[in-house]
Amino acid sequence: MKRQKTPVTVAAVVRRAGVSRTFLYKNHDARARALVADAVGQGSPAQDRTSPRLEMPNETAWRERALNAEDALKAAHGEIRTQRNRIAQLMGQIRDLETQWTDESIERITTENTNLKQRLRQLTQDKRTLEERLQAARSNSRFQDTRSRSRVETARRRRTSIMSCQRSCNAHLR
Repeated sequence: MKRQKTPVTVAAVVRRAGVSRTFLYKNHDARARALVADAVGQGSPAQDRTSPRLEMPNETAWRERALNAEDALKAAHGEIRTQRNRIAQLMGQIRDLETQWTDESIERITTENTNLKQRLRQLTQDKRTLEERLQAARSNSRFQDTRSRSRVETARRRRTSIMSCQRSCNAHLR
């Protein structure tokens, strides 16, 4: 390739060495380097087998450029195909969204949204009211528990006092 003054590209090295691109990318060992060096330096037996006659340097350079252009064209066509498919998908989604929402359905959804917001405000207010009532009920319950405990304690003391008085009275009477 150096003698023929052709550009050293992966595609050119692959063709000269008679190996695949995958082989070159995956094998960084001495064998792959030797094949690349051989292809770049003087040509390889694979190249000799594919072309029985010697080619002129200009014809080789032209052929390399044509093959490189062909590879680039294939890649460009693949990219264009991918982009066209993606555009078709997106256009279909846009079309679906546009046809789905009529003025009537937009108005209905807006009204429903407003009603839901009002309902949310009402439920939030109801929740606050119920929380305040629950807090007051808990406070009353604690107060009643404290009060009833103190009454129970007072009643126990009185009963204990009454029972001790009865015992002492019974002891005096005997």
